[in-house]
Amino acid sequence: MNVKLQINNQNIEIEKGSTVLDACRKLNINIPTFCHDDRLKASGSCRMCVVEIEGMRNLATSCSEIAKEGMVVQTHSKRVMESRKDILELLWADHKNECLTCEAAGDCKLQDYSYEYDIDAVNKVYEEKLVNYIDDSNKFYTFDPDKCIKCGKCIRVCEELQGVSAISFSGRGADMHVSHPFEMGMESSACVSCGNCVNVCPTGALQEKSYTKFRSWEIDKKVKTTCTYCGVGCQMELNVKGNEVVKITPADDGINNKLLCVKGKFAYNYINHKDRLKMPLIRKEGKLVESSWDEALDLVASKIKNIKSESGSDAIAGFCSARCTNEDNYVMQKLFRGVIKTNNIDHCARL
Repeated sequence: MNVKLQINNQNIEIEKGSTVLDACRKLNINIPTFCHDDRLKASGSCRMCVVEIEGMRNLATSCSEIAKEGMVVQTHSKRVMESRKDILELLWADHKNECLTCEAAGDCKLQDYSYEYDIDAVNKVYEEKLVNYIDDSNKFYTFDPDKCIKCGKCIRVCEELQGVSAISFSGRGADMHVSHPFEMGMESSACVSCGNCVNVCPTGALQEKSYTKFRSWEIDKKVKTTCTYCGVGCQMELNVKGNEVVKITPADDGINNKLLCVKGKFAYNYINHKDRLKMPLIRKEGKLVESSWDEALDLVASKIKNIKSESGSDAIAGFCSARCTNEDNYVMQKLFRGVIKTNNIDHCARL
């Protein structure tokens, strides 16, 4: 069953139970949001998505307002635009004025919306209030409260999707802030360092401790791939600058629902490490030297044949890796059971 409504003088029919924001997106009307995420329950906390609905005294948050039959909606009326601008000015008053040096520059919703709504970045309308403190106790990312806009997205992802609830809001009114238990910092919380809060932060409040310094526009390409750390098959994107992977982000589609674990998100430095083996090594005259794959495989095959002929099949054992694909591991056990004729084959369940 569908409902019919009018948005900016355009008629639209949408499935019953959909939100006004869903209807706006169907019409390709750009509505600003900070706290909204399709995977989360609507909270309407940032109030950037407010719209004017005929017959309603107050502006409504389009992300939580259910579309109803006969609704007449204005998304960019004077009243709506003034409300959004006022919200941005309030947020900017609690924000560090350091876009020039912030690593989130170019990938920050507050920066984008402030430009769109003509916010004066120099002369703040409201009195500035900064705490001048950065929590860097986590091994993989930092939290800067002065860049936090209190949208609550990180809290809801941690609670609703990750199921950890390592962070929450503390304080009331102007003193409200994202906090860990007993204000003891990230390191003392139940945080599992998955980095999913970092992925959804709309500003630079949560930032990775990057191995390489870069800005968002320096990313040359994003390569979609499958994480090999376990068998779940999480889909992620390698963010490549030059010929170097500088960041991992979850892919928009995939079984992992845009979530990653600590290994999938942060354990990629080995890709660019100077000590990473890229060619097989064979010991010659007491030293390991690079060789071709054909030479290395021929050597391994001859060694296996010699051991089998001298000591029997059970003198040989194979050990597979969780980093390999299921297909690779299957072929490995097939080789040992079917060709070498031994059941001495095992697998590391975790790394």
